[in-house]
Amino acid sequence: MSHVFPRNSKAVPPKGVKGDGIYLTDSTGKKYLDGSGGAAVSCLGHSDQDVINAIKTQLDSMAFAHTGFLTSDPAERLADLLIENAPAGLEKVYFVSGGSEAVEAALKLARQYYLEKGAPERTKIIARKQSYHGNTLGALAVGGNEWRRAQFAPMLMDVSHIPPCYAYREQSNGETTQDYALRSANELETEILRLGPENVMAFVAEPVVGATMGAVPAVDGYFKRIREICDQYGVLLILDEVMCGMGRTGTLFACDYDGISPDICTIAKGLGAGYQPIGATLCSRGIYAAIENGSGFFQHGHTYVGHPTACAAAVAVVQKLTSGLVSSVATKGAMLTSLLNDRLGQHPVVGDIRGRGLFVGLEFVSNCDTKSPLDPAFKFNARLKAVAFENGLICYPMGGTIDGQSGDHVLLAPPFICTPDQLEELADKLSNSISTVCSELDL
Repeated sequence: MSHVFPRNSKAVPPKGVKGDGIYLTDSTGKKYLDGSGGAAVSCLGHSDQDVINAIKTQLDSMAFAHTGFLTSDPAERLADLLIENAPAGLEKVYFVSGGSEAVEAALKLARQYYLEKGAPERTKIIARKQSYHGNTLGALAVGGNEWRRAQFAPMLMDVSHIPPCYAYREQSNGETTQDYALRSANELETEILRLGPENVMAFVAEPVVGATMGAVPAVDGYFKRIREICDQYGVLLILDEVMCGMGRTGTLFACDYDGISPDICTIAKGLGAGYQPIGATLCSRGIYAAIENGSGFFQHGHTYVGHPTACAAAVAVVQKLTSGLVSSVATKGAMLTSLLNDRLGQHPVVGDIRGRGLFVGLEFVSNCDTKSPLDPAFKFNARLKAVAFENGLICYPMGGTIDGQSGDHVLLAPPFICTPDQLEELADKLSNSISTVCSELDL
């Protein structure tokens, strides 16, 4: 009997024993195509020798040093590399061990910034419905996914949630993209005014919504208007790129596509590519200066902040990403989207195929014309995950796409090293799996 506490005690997974390229193999010898990179983590696949060697080399010199006493060359090099490629204005990097930690650090940093600036009344946070920002209590409070929040709701701080930018369901017939972008973004201004601008600390959003909605990008112009609103009212813009950043959408930072810079940005997942646990919170010079010239001490910290071995792995990852690999993501993403449209574009339960780069989602419906969701009782997403896995495909289906209860989607985020043949294999296995589930449910 295993003493490991599994994610689901009623469905213990097989044991993985080998990773090679975009494939994983279990202890029975069965091979799986990792079509979601785990949870959009494994951007370099599972056997990148350069990253493995970087880890081994660092272990031979210094595996760990607590940052309360020492910094390290890998941490310094990684910070330099990230800032060199970051959106304009970001100048400091705070390392953590994952995405939830990065979001927690961002929230506490925003709060301390206003304390240092002499504005303690700024405590309110605004985020978006159907967002996901992590599973620690602060990050969970900011997230807008009701299913994840429900049982912990009494423990969560009060956060305002405005509607997401969700063109497939929210853009009106006859409404231009520009008009919808402004209407959707202006929801933020309305909420700021309701709360009182002097009370609002930050707005938190994913540039491309990942797990809870299935690769939903904001329409062009949305985030430029968001940036204007934040500037107008002195509200910090925190962009959560934990899932959609580090090249996943075709640019190293997802917000590069939107032509804006946040005040604080969180990254993880693709930063370490799965080889070591690592995340980071990047902030502007102004935010850092407020602390540097004030108390001088960020009242936050974790044991593994700036872990030398994790940073050494991430240096090797980011060097690969910035040496041409990310430039191929948009092309491969377009290829994957084309393959999915070819196989599933006319499928009666596939309502939308969307995304950016190698971050692609499919939303399932009962009627493509009315966009009516499937009956939640079907548990379509859970069935699809199980059937796809049986067919040798790892993908990331979820339910509650629309409001936390209704709606089903699947998220695809294959490693950037995938070949055209492997993308065809992914599309074929997904298409076959969807057909099997539809047959089982008589859809």
